[in-house]
Formats: sequence, C-alpha cells, structure tokens
Amino acid sequence: MIQRVTYTLAGRELILETGKIAKQANGAVFARYAGSCVIATVCASEDAVEGLDYVPVTVDYNEKYYAAGKIPGGFIKREGRPKDKEILVSRLIDRPMRPLFEKRFGREIQIVPTTVSTDQVNPPDILAIIASSAAVHISDVPFNGPIAGVRICSVKGELIVNPTYKDIEQSDLEIVVAGTKDGITMVEGGAHEVGEDLMIAALEKARSVIIEFCGLQETLRELAGKEKLPLTENSAALENGEDIRAAAYPRLQEACFLKGKQARHEAIHQVKADLKTRYAEQLEDEAQQKLFSALFDDMEYEILRSSILDKGLRVDGRGTEDIRDITCEVGLLPMAHGSALFTRGETQAMVVTTLGTVFDEQIFDDIEGDKREHFILHYNFPPYSVGEVGRLGTGRREIGHGNLARRSLEAMVPSKEAFPYTIRVVSEITESNGSSSMASVCGGTLAMLHGGVPMKKPVAGIAMGLITEGDRYAVLSDILGEEDHLGDMDFKVAGTEEGITGFQMDIKIAGVSPEIMRKALDQAKRGRLHILSVMKQTISKPTAISDLAPKILTLKIEVDKIGALIGPGGKTIKALCEQYHVTINTDNDGTVTIYGKNAKDAEETKAAVLSIVADPEAGKIYQGIVKRIMEFGAFVEILPGKEGLVHISKLSRQRIVTVTDVIKEGQEIPVKLLEIDKMGRLNLSYIDAIDPSGEESSHGSHREDSRRDGSYSRHDRPPRR
Repeated sequence: MIQRVTYTLAGRELILETGKIAKQANGAVFARYAGSCVIATVCASEDAVEGLDYVPVTVDYNEKYYAAGKIPGGFIKREGRPKDKEILVSRLIDRPMRPLFEKRFGREIQIVPTTVSTDQVNPPDILAIIASSAAVHISDVPFNGPIAGVRICSVKGELIVNPTYKDIEQSDLEIVVAGTKDGITMVEGGAHEVGEDLMIAALEKARSVIIEFCGLQETLRELAGKEKLPLTENSAALENGEDIRAAAYPRLQEACFLKGKQARHEAIHQVKADLKTRYAEQLEDEAQQKLFSALFDDMEYEILRSSILDKGLRVDGRGTEDIRDITCEVGLLPMAHGSALFTRGETQAMVVTTLGTVFDEQIFDDIEGDKREHFILHYNFPPYSVGEVGRLGTGRREIGHGNLARRSLEAMVPSKEAFPYTIRVVSEITESNGSSSMASVCGGTLAMLHGGVPMKKPVAGIAMGLITEGDRYAVLSDILGEEDHLGDMDFKVAGTEEGITGFQMDIKIAGVSPEIMRKALDQAKRGRLHILSVMKQTISKPTAISDLAPKILTLKIEVDKIGALIGPGGKTIKALCEQYHVTINTDNDGTVTIYGKNAKDAEETKAAVLSIVADPEAGKIYQGIVKRIMEFGAFVEILPGKEGLVHISKLSRQRIVTVTDVIKEGQEIPVKLLEIDKMGRLNLSYIDAIDPSGEESSHGSHREDSRRDGSYSRHDRPPRR
C-alpha cells in the first residue's frame, strides 16, 4: 500500500513516499522536493553475529547522470566508482546515523540513497539525508532515530533554509546541520570569516527545522512502519571480572598518564598482557576475550573522564585550554614550489604547494553541471603516521578530511583573476595524535605563503573536545586521539584572526546546550589566535614565486586584434608557442595569458604579442628583418605580419647599383617608418649605423629611375599583399 507524507518548505512540497518502489528492501522511501528526487533503501543481512563491538553499517550515496539529462563524459559511458562528492555526501548521512544503531543487532546494514532526478537548482544531498533516515525508520531495522538534515546559508545577513545553488554561491556562511528531535549531532560547512554569534544563530535556526523533519518521518512510520527485528541477546559475562578490574585499575591509572602516546600505549598494553597471562586459560574463549577487552576500554574511559572533570588534568598533563608545543618550518623541500612542516605535539603534517597553469585545473563532470576549480587540496594519511602496518590508498577518511581542510582555506585563497595559477596543496600526515585535518590547514597556509601565493589572510585550525557527566562538563582545546575516542564531542574550527572559515562537529550525546556551544566556540577562537601567532613568527607574508614554478603573464589587447594574434588557422599563435616554448590562451574579452616554463620565455613572448597587436607609428625606429629583395628595394618586416618597403634610394647616402650591395635577405636592420600612405602602405628608410652625426638620418641619394622625393610610384611597386 502506498503511503505518503508532505511538508511545505519555502513554498514547495517535500514529499516522502513508500510502498511503490523497491518493495523487497527492508525499507525504502521515495523523496521529492521540487525537481529533485532521491530513492533511499536499507537492507540488513540475514545472519547476526554476537558480540560485535562496532556497527557494521555502510552508506553508499550515488548520483545518476540521467538525473540531470546527461550522459557521462569520457570513454566509458556509465557511472563508475564513487566520485569525491558522492563519498562526502555518504559521510554526511553516515555520521549522524551511525551512533543510533544498536551494536547488539549484529547484522550488516547497507543504506543506498540514489539521486534519480535533479533540477540543478535545489541540491539533492539534504533530501538524501532525510530519505535515508526515513527508510531506516520505517523499516524493521532497529534504529534510535529518526534524524534529519538541513542546510543553512547566510545571504546578505539573512539566514536561508535549504538554499538553492545560487544562494550558496552568494552566501557568507554555508552549513549542513543534522540531528534528532533531542539535539544536534553533526555540523559541517564553510564560511567567509563569520563570527561566533552568526554560527550560533544558524544552529538555532537549523534546530527548529530538524524537529519538523523528524516529526514528518514519525508520521510516515505511523502509517507504514514495520515491526523492528530483535536484538541479539548477549548473556555472557566476564568471569573473574571484579578480580581483573581490581588488579588492573591502579596500574592503568599510572599508565594512562605517562608522557607520550607510544609510552602510554606500551604501558597500557603491558598491563593488559600481564592480566591476559594470569587468566590465559579463561581467555581461550573468544567471547571472554571480547569481554576482557571491553572491560579495559571501560576502565580507560572512566579514568580519563574522571581526571578531567574532577582535577582538570588531561592524560598528557595539560589543562583544558592548553595547546601542545608548536613548531613551524618552511622550505623543507628544495625542488617544491612551496613546502612546510607543521608539528603540534605528536601531530605532524608535511605540506607541499605546487603551482600550475589553467590547463592543470580540476574539472568536475557531475549532475550539478561541469565546473573547474583552480584550488585543489589532497590529504594523505599513511599507516606509518600512527606506527602501524597497512595499505596505502585514498579512502573515505582521506577524502573527508581533505575536503574539510580545503573548505577552511578556500575563502582565503586569491581569486583566479588576482593570481592566475592553479594551486595544488598536498598534506602528507607524517605523525598523528590529534587533529591531522587542522594540522593540514595550518601547514597549508605556511606552504602556500612559502610558495608565493598571496593569501588574503593566514588560516589556522584547532580541534575541540567535550567531556560531560550530568550537569558537569569540560571543553578541551587541541584534543588528543584518546580524548576524541573517549569524549563526547569532536569539534574542529578553522579561521583567521577575524572569523571562522571552516568547521566540522560530531556529537555523540544528545542535547548539547547553546551555553556549551558558545563556550566551545569562544575557547576555540582563543586557541586559533594562539596558533596563528606562532605561525606568523615563521612566515606571515608570501615570498617570491619560485623560479621552478611556471611563469604566468596576463595582458589585455583590443578585441579586434585577437584575430591578428591567432593568425589564419592559428598559424601565428602556434608559431609563437613553438618559438618561445610557451602556451598562450586568449579570451573573448581580449585577455591574453602566457604560460612559460621560466620568466625569460614568458617575457619574450609578451613582447612578441605586443608587437603583433601594436599599430605601426610614423617616425618610430624599428628593428626589422629583410624578408624579400626586389630590384627597386627591399621589403622589411618591422612587426610580426607587418612589412614595409625600403626603396633603393633610402638604403644609402651613396649611389648603389643593386640592393644587395647594402643588405641581404634575412638580415636584421634598423629602419625608420617615414609614413603610412593613404592605402595603408608603410614607407621605410634604412638607418645607417655608422652615421658620424649620431642622428637617426635617412639616406636620399637618387637613382635615375626613382622619383626625386624618394617615394615610389604605382609602376615600380608590386600590388599591396
């Protein structure tokens, strides 16, 4: 039976429908808003696994090109592996939903939201979040939801709910907020140096809309919801649990507060190993092993949190607002265009900037429409950064962290018009214990400044944490990996001295109050300003662009001169590219961009371009090339494609018999443009380099067949070419 619910938003209906499409899935919802449509399904495996310590859920958001009436570009004409955008939307759905599944369910869960229609006006990602939650909520999969998502933009001081693509382009603030009816659980977005007050206002605006969207899903469940499947009951208990706890707890209290991540890890591992040896016979059972590990996790959780709340002391000895020691270095790599090493405690990022041309821009072919990006950031997290063995590759984590760093820096990257280079920043995480994405932001700023990129302002980032117990709470600055894992919030904030440019928040508990959010934002600002002050001691302004980087020059020519520069069939511009080893790009507005491997080639090309589009000026001296020798004189090219005649009478003060007595074909000679006649022909005179007067004199000896004024008649000059 088909069931549907509707909600009016910004004058359009949001429709959630079930019972028509994908009826064999555990749950399926067809969602529509304006011209955008998403089908979201959820399926669970048949067999359950007892004792899982994680939720085996995957979200695979995908977009079909037919949704926008397009055929995929490239050689293969079908959708392939997920694009970065699809992975980022999958993460937007996964992060707020994952904590609401029960580990005791024990079955693999797959959520597949598919965009099947888009009007290219309203982004479908928010629709995918709502549809995914609705599909799970009405299904038989246990779920402590629903959740909903909403995008908020600030355009000219007005907060807009679910903005269009056009609104997003014009906005100073863009955030995606997700949560349950009880509170916000995820925030992600970017901004142009906005203040903390605007951020709080946007979150409050999103909160009321999320409650409405969650209520819509509750109504759909009442109409079409299935009975939930049972959870796997785990009745097993850890044998000798009290004895193990009594023996391990005091030793863990010491181990958890040793200086250094590796030292703490080894000490905790040793305590665990000793207890494993003592209870080896009991722990031969796999279920007992899992319960044993869970007990140690619980003890670490208690020790860390109680120390922070009761003593204000963190595992590395810092107070709640203290930031680890920071060191910055630039110029680490001699052949890179720009490089930096940013180290904060045990988190380190080696960041490299490479400058390219317009031909290096990132081209996106997706359902939103083709677009190009001149600023690219890639983030790599090799396993050695945490002292582990693993495969190298780019996973969802790398794409997500890289996107956060890119958004945080993007607002401060100069426009393409102001800095006509393609900028690629690569962050190699060489150590990690804390936020490596925020280290990438700091290192990215340093590397771009070292590479000569005229950033509008430096950007720094910091990761904040939260520990709560009842009415007590503590906000932590510059959190460690342990504090991220065992804490209640991971809040990353990046920005300049003036305001916020990027942020990402994941909350593991419901009902974080505005008071806590305000404290976290204010504390993050103090930390960000401290980091910026340290960074500025190393580099605060862009250096000169490396000689190893391509040289890019831009100039404006008159629109009607573009054809002369290009030449018939592109002959002129191709010749210039081959002669000077450059690439030349022309725009319809007369902008000419020259891309050279070095400054010399680019400058020589610029001079050649200017000479091609320049108009000859009477009375001016030119260095010309003798192109053709005739009986009555020589044709000399004074500008590319522009030739004039030096009559034989204008070649020497002495009487000469033949032109070749003075000049040869291919010779470079100085000539003066005497006049441009009514027919546009150029009359030239040879400048004698050995003129004893040192003046720009012309020579006017006469031949019997020449006119007394030194000009030539229509009988002794070939037709104009």
